[in-house]
Amino acid sequence: MQNLIGSKWVDASNGKTIEVTNPYNKKLIDTIPSATVEDVDTAVKEALKAQKEWAAKPMHERGATLLKFAALVLEEKDELAKLLCQETGKPLKEAIGEIANVQISVPSFVERAKHLYDETIPAGTEPGQEKTLQIVTREPVGVIVAIIPFNFPVDLFGQKVPSALIMGNAVIIKPPTYNPLTLTKLTGLLLKAGVTPGAAQVLNGEGKVIGQALAAHKGVSLISVTGSTAVGIETMTTGSKNLSRVMLELGGNDAFIFLEDGDMDLAVKETIWGRLYNTGQVCCASKRFLIHNSRKDEFIKRMTEEIKKLKPGDPMNLETNIGCLIDEKAAIVVEEQVNKTVKAGAKIVCGGKRNGASYEATILTDIKPDMEVAKDMEIFGPVISVIGFDDIEEAIKIANQSVFGLCGCVITKDMKQAFYVASKLEVGGAIINGASFYRSFEMPFGGWKHSGIGNEGVLSTLDEMSRKKTIVLKNIL
Repeated sequence: MQNLIGSKWVDASNGKTIEVTNPYNKKLIDTIPSATVEDVDTAVKEALKAQKEWAAKPMHERGATLLKFAALVLEEKDELAKLLCQETGKPLKEAIGEIANVQISVPSFVERAKHLYDETIPAGTEPGQEKTLQIVTREPVGVIVAIIPFNFPVDLFGQKVPSALIMGNAVIIKPPTYNPLTLTKLTGLLLKAGVTPGAAQVLNGEGKVIGQALAAHKGVSLISVTGSTAVGIETMTTGSKNLSRVMLELGGNDAFIFLEDGDMDLAVKETIWGRLYNTGQVCCASKRFLIHNSRKDEFIKRMTEEIKKLKPGDPMNLETNIGCLIDEKAAIVVEEQVNKTVKAGAKIVCGGKRNGASYEATILTDIKPDMEVAKDMEIFGPVISVIGFDDIEEAIKIANQSVFGLCGCVITKDMKQAFYVASKLEVGGAIINGASFYRSFEMPFGGWKHSGIGNEGVLSTLDEMSRKKTIVLKNIL
């Protein structure tokens, strides 16, 4: 595949490429250009020109174009899902669901934008303003960079790209380096649907090179990043030199709190969903399982039984529900983190073995609150770290001791206790009677502390991707 710069599909200016392989079987799928800083400059200049033309189109035309894009995705959904499965290693049935979400994200942002009306500050609201009207409008930000991660590339495309375009911005998409093919095809469908050439572009390549070059470019007004906290801090530092805006959805080490009266059937079901989906590669997955000591053994026994029922294997098989990680390096990192935790005193109940890019679903127990995994070690894989507690205040303290604050959850039949815990968790999202892995397209989604800045979602993204202007009609009355 090639990069889309302006209206043309092009190679990198230096001719270099990067191989994209299937992480499960290591077969070559395709190659992508390894873009250069010069390519970045060309793309931003094209975006600056195209943005004015795209923004000049009435909103109903921009919305119709985006809905046509969604229809094109629907026509190609099967091939897109297969490609997403092959390049990410996620189970095919999960890839099918992710492609289907385009039919939620695009119409939702289009409809929301149509109902973001201008505001009027009436005359006489303060002394001296009796004859003056003030009209507050929303205007495009300009050129937006969307840096998208490997774990949910299509979902995050759906959060960042339609919202940027419907508000009249141009967007440059930086896909993940090792699974960029589906997003490259989606960007091509935007062009096919009628988005102004240059208003939607895709630049593939090494993130450290072109991601930071995009963040540093004076022509970029906003950088939207979903990724690690380290990448977010680096991007924010780089963009701050131009006072560029940032939206950062970063790492997490979410706490799953199970109180003494909790429904164990529900807890087990939500753990399978909320920790092992996408083979554990989820920012807002529950990762620290704080289980009341009176129920801890029961939880571990039940979870061990359920894990034995899972079917790992080839992600392209619809029966598979545990795929592989994004590459072998990622699996090695998980392996090292588990070994480090065991060395600190934890015990492996089940799993704990790696085979290439695959890592077994694993339960760790005997974890103490002062261990790294109970604080800030985010294990991005299918590992369930169990931490016992005796009272609710102890659980809240352990949950809040992390530098991360993305999401958290509590399972209990006592709604008074549930709301108490939810109110005390230092997180952007608190889920009651469900795992922390919960993200609707409508809700504002974002973290506290080192988990991010800003919020994505139909309720909030359009505010982030526009800027306000006040038009004053002085002495008009």
